[in-house]
Amino acid sequence: MRHLFMKLHLWERHLFQWINGRMHNRFLNFWLFYLTHLGGATGAVGINIIIWAFAPQPLSNTALQALAALAISHLPVAVAKKLYPRMRPYLALPGTHTFHNPLKDHSFPSGHTTAIFAATVPYMATYPALTVILLPLACTVGFSRIYLGLHYPSDVIAGAAIGTSVAAGTLALWI
Repeated sequence: MRHLFMKLHLWERHLFQWINGRMHNRFLNFWLFYLTHLGGATGAVGINIIIWAFAPQPLSNTALQALAALAISHLPVAVAKKLYPRMRPYLALPGTHTFHNPLKDHSFPSGHTTAIFAATVPYMATYPALTVILLPLACTVGFSRIYLGLHYPSDVIAGAAIGTSVAAGTLALWI
């Protein structure tokens, strides 16, 4: 089992270094640096507060569901970051490309990825036609976290799973 774990770890590290190193270019540097903020607290919460406050029903209700999923989703993220303290890749791997003021807390799981999935899944469930826009957008935010040197691929996958699961649970329990 340990051998399999080591192989997976090496594969993930290789994938991280390919995305973070070989894919870097001016176009992606610009767009991913800004798109990644859609998964941050200001972006995810702010957009949903605006929709909740100004959009008509049922869109306003969907924004409220997204806000609830966002709030709840950060509980398992906080617990996981305490239980599995993983150093961020830009701190652990020499030569990693990163940008201004990178985060210094633990890497696992990706909070930005969790947030963007928690915020978009209610819209995708309520308005399936939006999935063609929102799913690639959410995946791009997750990808940006690797590209920017802040997370390993497994951090992003875990964040997407947490955000999606919490949003689905929120929708299932919504009265």
